[in-house]
Amino acid sequence: MRYSIEGEPMPVVICELEANEMMITEKGAMSWMSPNMKMETVGGGAGKMFGRMFSGESMFVNHYTAVGAPGMIAFASSFPGAIRAFEISPGKDMICQKTAFLASTSGIEMSIFFQKKAGSGFFGGEGFIMQKLSGQGVAFVEFDGYIKEYTLAAGQSILVDTGYLAAMDSTCSMDIKKVPGVKNMLFGGEGVFNTEITGPGRVLLQSMPIGQMAGSLIPFLPSR
Repeated sequence: MRYSIEGEPMPVVICELEANEMMITEKGAMSWMSPNMKMETVGGGAGKMFGRMFSGESMFVNHYTAVGAPGMIAFASSFPGAIRAFEISPGKDMICQKTAFLASTSGIEMSIFFQKKAGSGFFGGEGFIMQKLSGQGVAFVEFDGYIKEYTLAAGQSILVDTGYLAAMDSTCSMDIKKVPGVKNMLFGGEGVFNTEITGPGRVLLQSMPIGQMAGSLIPFLPSR
């Protein structure tokens, strides 16, 4: 499979498949394709279906296969931002925000990822449940806004405001840190908790979380 990612800030990934090669995608993610691409909607078992539901994704996924000849299929982002391709292999899993998965080659497994510390889940910004991408292959993930990547050494940390964590290597860990000072918490406008990510591993941060953007638009929307 060959691919190109084009057109930021409203990007699309265009995949060129060999004959009988298959792609996996979320419901509604396909934008255009060659006529020989065959679609099949699958659930993959009750456990996987409910796992996807709890991680914010559809219970079903679509398989697209190039039948009889090479094929082409494209997947577009649903929000201004970026599409990134990750090479996934055993021991090199990725943890992503909910609803980030766009498409992948057939060897990628999607599952739910629970934070080890309950506090991280309830107060850490990305929620108690995130997505885990494992297996072997290429996964395409969509993020909100500009993406800044940091590589943290073992024990090195970065503090992230709510919603700005897009993805991290599974070798990283997540915890929460309370904003110091009552006045800062009440009047600082930055919330009560920040998310602390500790290495080793990559951390990808997004500049325009869709939740933050929605909140900033609410005062300008007409009220009934």
